[in-house]
Amino acid sequence: MSKRLSMAEAIARYVPDGTSVALGLALESLIPFAAGHEIIRQHRRDLTLIGPISDILFDQLIGAGCVSTIQAAWVGNVSEGLGHCYRRAVERSYPHAITVEEYSNHTIALALLAGSIGSPYIPTQTLLGSDIPRQNPNLRVTSSPLDDMPTLLVPALRPDVTIIHVQRSDEEGNAHAWGNLGICASAFLAAQNVIVVTEELVSRTTILSDPNRMLGPSYKVCAVVHEPGGAHPSPVQGHTNRDHAFYHEYHQHTRTPEGFQQWLTRWVLNIPNRATYLAHLGEDRVRALRLKEHHYAAPVDYGY
Repeated sequence: MSKRLSMAEAIARYVPDGTSVALGLALESLIPFAAGHEIIRQHRRDLTLIGPISDILFDQLIGAGCVSTIQAAWVGNVSEGLGHCYRRAVERSYPHAITVEEYSNHTIALALLAGSIGSPYIPTQTLLGSDIPRQNPNLRVTSSPLDDMPTLLVPALRPDVTIIHVQRSDEEGNAHAWGNLGICASAFLAAQNVIVVTEELVSRTTILSDPNRMLGPSYKVCAVVHEPGGAHPSPVQGHTNRDHAFYHEYHQHTRTPEGFQQWLTRWVLNIPNRATYLAHLGEDRVRALRLKEHHYAAPVDYGY
C-alpha cells in the first residue's frame, strides 16, 4: 500500500498542535529541515521537540513560536556556537517561554531505547554527580536492588511522531539509510508514527536487496515524502555535502529577533515548497554541494 504524501499533507495530518516530535536523530547529518520548515509554515504550536545534539532546525522552530518543551542534550548551531533563538527563549522568554528538560546525549539515547523496546525505564550510573538529574525531574536517582549503589532511572520517551530523512525508500516506507545514524533506529521504533522523507523513491526489490540498511519496519511508517534536497544544509551521505556557509550565514543573521524574522521570511515563510527553496538557493550553490567523487561499500553476498 502506497503511503506517499506531499510534505504539506504529511505535516497537516500527523503533526497537529501539541505533538511530541523527534527530529535530527543522526546528529549532524540527515536533518529533516524541509519537514521543519513545513511545520513552521503551518503555524504549529505547543510542540515538544526530542533529539540529541540538536542543530539549527530546533532553533528555527523555537524562534518561529512552534515549541513549548525541549527534551534534548543541546540546542544550538554546531559549527558556530549557541542558537540565538533558543537563548532568547530561555533567557528572555522570547517569543515565549519554553520548558527545557535536560539530557545528555547518552541518556536521551537510553530514553528512546527504552521506548523502542517497551521498557518503562533504563537504569544507568551515568550523570550521577552532575546537575542534570536535579534540573530534569524525569530522571530519578534511586538505589540499585542488586547492590544498593546509587542508580539513575531514565524513563522511556515515546514520541508521537519521529521524522527521519533517508537516502532511499519505497512507497510503503521500507527505507534505507547509511552513514552516521546516531539514534535514528531507536527513535523510529519508539514513535507512535514515523514520517519518512527520502531523497530517492525506489522499488521494494531495491530495499529487499540489502535489508540490514533498514531502520525499522514499514508498519510504523504513516507517510513517505519524496523530497530531494530536504535535508539541506545538513549532509546526506551519497548525495550532498554539508553547507557550512549556510550555517554561518544563519548565525550572523539571527543575532537579533528582527534579523531572525527577516531570515525566516526569506527562507521559510515566502518559500512554498522545497523545490522553490532549492531554486532560491541557486543552481551554482546546489551544484557545489553535490558529490565530487563516489566511494562505494564493498558488495555484500546475501546468497544461500
